[in-house]
Amino acid sequence: MPTAPSPPGARPGAVLAATSLATFVVLMNYTAPMLTLPGMTADFGTSLAGRPWLLNGTPLGLAAVLLVAGSFADDHGRKRVFVSGLGALTVTVALGALATGTLGFTLARAAQGAAGAAVLASSLGLLAHAFPAGPARIRATGVWGAALSGGIAVGPVVSAALGTVDWRLCYAVYAVAALLLTVFSARVLTESRHPRPGRPDLAGALLLGPALTALLAALTLGRDGWLRPQVLGPATAALALFAAFAAVETRAGAPLLDPALFRRPAFLAATSGALFTGLGVIGLFSYLPALLQQSLGMSELGTSWLFLLWSGTALLAALQVRRLPPRFAARHQLALGFALSAVGALTMLGALAAGSWARTVPGFFVAGIGSGLLNAALPRLAVESVPADRTAMGSGANNTARYLGSSMGLSLTLAVSTTAPGADPAQALAHGADRALYVAAGLMLTGALAALLCRTRRSPAAPAHPEAPAPPALAEPATPAGPVGPAARSTEPAA
Repeated sequence: MPTAPSPPGARPGAVLAATSLATFVVLMNYTAPMLTLPGMTADFGTSLAGRPWLLNGTPLGLAAVLLVAGSFADDHGRKRVFVSGLGALTVTVALGALATGTLGFTLARAAQGAAGAAVLASSLGLLAHAFPAGPARIRATGVWGAALSGGIAVGPVVSAALGTVDWRLCYAVYAVAALLLTVFSARVLTESRHPRPGRPDLAGALLLGPALTALLAALTLGRDGWLRPQVLGPATAALALFAAFAAVETRAGAPLLDPALFRRPAFLAATSGALFTGLGVIGLFSYLPALLQQSLGMSELGTSWLFLLWSGTALLAALQVRRLPPRFAARHQLALGFALSAVGALTMLGALAAGSWARTVPGFFVAGIGSGLLNAALPRLAVESVPADRTAMGSGANNTARYLGSSMGLSLTLAVSTTAPGADPAQALAHGADRALYVAAGLMLTGALAALLCRTRRSPAAPAHPEAPAPPALAEPATPAGPVGPAARSTEPAA
């Protein structure tokens, strides 16, 4: 099938390089605390109750700002938001490296999440603008998904290796990488935006951020008991704020999240796929390294190599998605990815009880293939399930669902794996790990079923890859070398 030409002024190769490399760095930074946690907690004197906050700071910032960032990028400039996010990431990662206590590091991580949200939400909008629907976009989103997997793969290994010298060193490296990408992106990217009539949805933004923050706070605090007042309070506040947000969005002239999108089967497939990816896949594999360390006595660097097997396989699988037949729809790709991830999880049953990390290797490999299919399908669905002028909004909604799901999935994995009965702690932990594998596999299979049920109706004459012409982007003057807007000051996250 012929591919539509790129929009005037777009440089597809430069856009793909900038967005993929930036996503790679964001995910490397995102995974860093998984294996630098022991060194940080020792330096900070962090209590047991405070440790989840060191891990959840970035997901908190990501989830709270992603949707706002996507909508802002579509209306006011995708390049502006992208470059501003990279500039803010440079500053906030450096602040994390200089933190002297648990609170300061957690706040820096939340700000890093907000900056990363700006990068992730606008990057897919930039890609969709540079690569019209068709084979070229499938290849581009496959590369972007591979960059996502690559950051998850390489981040823990780099962090663990540098952590043997000083846990702060990896954050210094990531700050330098973000600074270089800020300058590169400001030079090579062109601006695109599709402003809507009507006033900005400030009320929606003011409600959504606190709603997501309250929900994630409840999920984090709930790991020590779900019926305590300090958990029920934020959970109740989150429900009330979400209800108010839904009411506001139905009346807003330019809503952050258009309610009409939920009548689109493709959007439902993209959103539910992202949610169950977080719940089942990310929630499980984020905590598996810690389970292996606690039960088998493996070193941080040793578990990072197993994590690399999973995420590295995902990277390679995402790059090969372009070889799938054109009639293999993205929702079928999602279903297959979930099914393979579930198979991989189930093959690990009994490995911890047997005291054998080698028994987990086939599972990490099979689940890695599944994750690669998911990471390539989700960005493609995110931009193709929304109108052509709302691609960053679609990306923001998709990634919000993913990171909300990952926070809920991590809380569920922790609760299931650490509360299993048993007189011997090691035996109880092994039993808990098996329970967590069963629960995660069930969530993955539910995600596969949801993807298959969200079937898009086509007319018989519709082509295999319908291309809706995008409205013309508003061209802006060429941006001078260096960061633009807030990124020039390197202080404001534009999540």
